[in-house]
Amino acid sequence: MLKGKTALVTGSTSGIGLGMAMALARQGANVMLNGFGDVETARAEVSRLGTRVSYHGADMSKAIEIEAMVRACEAEFGSLDILVNNAGIQHVAKVEDFPVDRWDAIIAINLTSAFHTTRLALPGMKRRNWGRVLNIASVHGLVASAEKSAYVAAKHGIVGFTKTVALEAATTGVTVNAICPGWVLTPLVQKQVDARAAQAGISNDDAKRQLLAEKQPSLQFTTPEQLADLAVFLCSPAADNIRGVAWNVDGGWVAQ
Repeated sequence: MLKGKTALVTGSTSGIGLGMAMALARQGANVMLNGFGDVETARAEVSRLGTRVSYHGADMSKAIEIEAMVRACEAEFGSLDILVNNAGIQHVAKVEDFPVDRWDAIIAINLTSAFHTTRLALPGMKRRNWGRVLNIASVHGLVASAEKSAYVAAKHGIVGFTKTVALEAATTGVTVNAICPGWVLTPLVQKQVDARAAQAGISNDDAKRQLLAEKQPSLQFTTPEQLADLAVFLCSPAADNIRGVAWNVDGGWVAQ
């Protein structure tokens, strides 16, 4: 379905981002990876799917490096057709105890980086009259949780940004949407599970059950593969008129 298209997926050396990259590659898209994880393993996993794969190590908190990455993608593959803004970090603390440098980093990587990638990719998409911008937000783009002020602020910002750009591109072949996962067992979430298990003196499995029971009625983690399949759908002709949506995949979290 996506043969001849090129996807840039930020934060794609593990977790949700790698799942997105692999799903898009299965549909024939060339992929540029980005992130600080195991680059060679990620590249090998995507390469075996038979499409061209590249990597750029841009620091998503630095505008000049983001621009270099987008230009490198366009130069290597000839276009940037699918942009998946997935890079993200987390820090948990009460507002009065929140380190200023952690606040600044979360806003920069989780929100501002999507502004930079989008502003750079959008002109080419509009010229070709086809493009997909997929912002990986979070259920925390729709509702809040205590001690996650920077993350919640950034993800709410991503949802608002998604709607605005979708309206600006509404008469073109470029669609802009957000995916809002609940609990997904990524390395980021596994750290929270580990911390909960250590603090409470319980097993890792019990910590997972407690975590899910607090927020996610299905008592199941969403998988990166499920999110990736949704991303593929949003790149399909069936989604040509889906614009500005914040699509939660959260096991019923927001329905409560």
